[in-house]
Amino acid sequence: MSAAIPAMTTVAEPRRIEPPYMPAATTEPTWVRLSLIGIALLFSVLFLLIPLAAVFVEALKKGWEAYAMAIMDDDALSAIRLTLLTAAIAVPANLVFGVAASWAIAKFDFRGKSLLLTLIDLPFSVSPVISGLIYVLLFGAHGWFGAWLLEHDIQILFAVPGIVLATIFVTFPFVARELIPLMQTQGNEEEEAALVLGASGWRTFWHVTLPNIKWGLLYGVILCNARAMGEFGAVSVVSGHIRGETNTMPLQVEILYNEYNFAAAFSVASLLALLALVTLALKTFIESRLDHGEDTDPEEHTK
Repeated sequence: MSAAIPAMTTVAEPRRIEPPYMPAATTEPTWVRLSLIGIALLFSVLFLLIPLAAVFVEALKKGWEAYAMAIMDDDALSAIRLTLLTAAIAVPANLVFGVAASWAIAKFDFRGKSLLLTLIDLPFSVSPVISGLIYVLLFGAHGWFGAWLLEHDIQILFAVPGIVLATIFVTFPFVARELIPLMQTQGNEEEEAALVLGASGWRTFWHVTLPNIKWGLLYGVILCNARAMGEFGAVSVVSGHIRGETNTMPLQVEILYNEYNFAAAFSVASLLALLALVTLALKTFIESRLDHGEDTDPEEHTK
């Protein structure tokens, strides 16, 4: 008689309770997404692409020969040279200030830190025309320093120095405001490690801090340069509109347009538009580098 084989008992697995379905916050029906994309594209075409294309169409309306003559006009060349000169002075000045200010604000605690941040943001909250009037009140014939400047035969208003000062004021925040949050996010660990390894302050800055902020620095410089070349309001107040002497490219466009010389006006405007496109391309490239980031080794920088 064979022995009875005990039956194997199975343990029931606990029943999994599926969480209730929760639709993602960004999940929308297809028609909603297509509608939003269509509205964005329509807006871009109507308010960006068509006006930009119109500038080049009007500039070339009378042919390449008329376009070249408008660009090679003495007044236009003078405006181009003055615009480049102004940017060549204003951008490096704001570069030096922006790096110094962002280094101080991000790396150190000191009295007046919030005041310095407020002063950096001041040009964002003040109209460019008002900023130009500030220099008129300071350096005009009846301004605070007007009499002293006349006695010493120094001219700031209606000359290159006034244009440069007004441009520096309106482009003041761009480099600093780009670097301050970047340096605050990076912290002080790498600089402290470099100092512990024996690096001097300057060497730490050149080999640790600067490589870490180089793309943010270039981004701020590009924005600063674009604003410097395209500034109109503040420069219009302090320039005096002296043709061939104190007109920058935006002011030259205004004068030509008011004289109904539309082809020449749009020809000069097309140069500013090309500058904007180049700036946009560089900005996009640097944004991609900022998004990907570049890992830096503090020990490598301090070798």
